[in-house]
Amino acid sequence: MRLLCEGFCVSEIIFEVREDEIDGGLVATALGHAIATQGDTVEELREMVRDAVRCHFGDAEIRADGKWERC
Repeated sequence: MRLLCEGFCVSEIIFEVREDEIDGGLVATALGHAIATQGDTVEELREMVRDAVRCHFGDAEIRADGKWERC
């Protein structure tokens, strides 16, 4: 995770993505955080990851480049 502070904070969380061999679809697990989610397609998984980050950090705001801001 990378944290930069200069009047605002930007963090980057890396997710490991794998195929779910039992149920099908995709599973994303954050490295270094207790965040995990799943989706049937890559597009759905991206949206589910954004939602999981918002739920985990409360007031997190996802930027267009995929990074999130919170401060």
